[in-house]
Amino acid sequence: MTRPIAVCPGPQSRRSFLQAGFLALGGLSLGDVLRLRAETKAGSDQDTSIILIWLQGGPSHMETYDLKPEAPRDYGGELQPIRTSVPGLDVCELLPLHARVADKFTIIRSISHGFANHAGGAGRFLSGRNPLRPLDPVSQFPTIGTVVSRMKESRDVGVPNYVANDTRVYGGGSSYLGESALPFVVNRDPNAANFSVPNLSMSGRLKDRLDDRVTLLNSFDTLQRDIDRNGSLAAMDKFNERALSLLTSDRAKQAFDISQEDPKTRERYGRHKWGQRALLARRLVEAGVTFVTMQMQNPGVAGGIGNWDIHAVNGHLYDDARARLPIFDQAIAALIEDLYQRGLDRKVMVVVTGEFGRTPRINPQKGTRSGIIQPGRDHWPGAMSVLVSGGGMPMGQVIGSTTSNGAYAKDNKLEPNDLLASMYRFLDIDYHADFIDHTGRPMPILPHGRPIAELT
Repeated sequence: MTRPIAVCPGPQSRRSFLQAGFLALGGLSLGDVLRLRAETKAGSDQDTSIILIWLQGGPSHMETYDLKPEAPRDYGGELQPIRTSVPGLDVCELLPLHARVADKFTIIRSISHGFANHAGGAGRFLSGRNPLRPLDPVSQFPTIGTVVSRMKESRDVGVPNYVANDTRVYGGGSSYLGESALPFVVNRDPNAANFSVPNLSMSGRLKDRLDDRVTLLNSFDTLQRDIDRNGSLAAMDKFNERALSLLTSDRAKQAFDISQEDPKTRERYGRHKWGQRALLARRLVEAGVTFVTMQMQNPGVAGGIGNWDIHAVNGHLYDDARARLPIFDQAIAALIEDLYQRGLDRKVMVVVTGEFGRTPRINPQKGTRSGIIQPGRDHWPGAMSVLVSGGGMPMGQVIGSTTSNGAYAKDNKLEPNDLLASMYRFLDIDYHADFIDHTGRPMPILPHGRPIAELT
């Protein structure tokens, strides 16, 4: 068990990282990025996509997908499981919409690793390697989104190949793959009435800089008028031409314009950050984006819900669950059902996870804000639950199990590398392929791991 802690600020952003010069933040022009990417090895052009819903902070498996009603109260807690459309696949009572679509997802209950802090846990989970500096918020190894970005860089369908709502997750990064493997960032609230996408900086020969306060769609229109007026496209090299083509493509324009969605569809997902991020992710993969990461932290509703790091000092475990899980339930169930209804379930794989689970035993402490003793759970990488949907894979199953108190993986023990191998295989990426690290050594994408048999 981890020892009680006095405070846990949870995953934090590091200002210096935001100043390093990434897409949508003003350092590299898109033309520069494409030029860098042209120097590296191309990957398969197979039309498959992954949506990674990242629950930063670490969700409790004991309050979501692996409840233990028979365990002692200080382990099992207050919430109860409910039956779903799949016999034997129970979920938390606060996830009734999940229960209706359970035949369209699979729960993996037996993944574990050895890093119980946010940065180290995220780096371990997303890269497949033990972090060299577990407390460093920047991964020392490339994480899956950046690997996909690099391996799919030759794929040009008019939209970015890797999109995320932040430059990286806390503990993630591109390491020796370089800045050009980082995502195109859409970090504004898709539920806002004035939602727009920050512009990419471009070559000075066309335009020194687009005002970040102008929406992406207006930027498209402005750039197209500029081109028509001064003929500058002909003077640009092929990289800036491709960058401009991406920015002005109808496919990109349509994909990012979430206002085109039927209001009923938007309501179905939920008019909050989480719901609209899930909907935007569906629009992006439908348009051809290969890898989308959407972090679901503060959903943008009343109640002060933050990330999933629910120690007792940070909040009341069950008050938080009752506020958080219905919002999460709506967004995830709508995404899964929508992908299936649109016939995208073979093209798109959805993965819902955080960096680890929570301690099987409840750790009551005095809340920093409440000033009273309240329940919470601390970090726990010994057991966690992961939801997987689509990808043409067998759904409506439970893979693995944990001990009776939810402490450790028991049957079919797996690790993050096995899930990563399944994800790479789905994208037709050879996870044995090598990259060259900072020291000049060849480094395979995954040092070990094999696809999960039940997902074949």
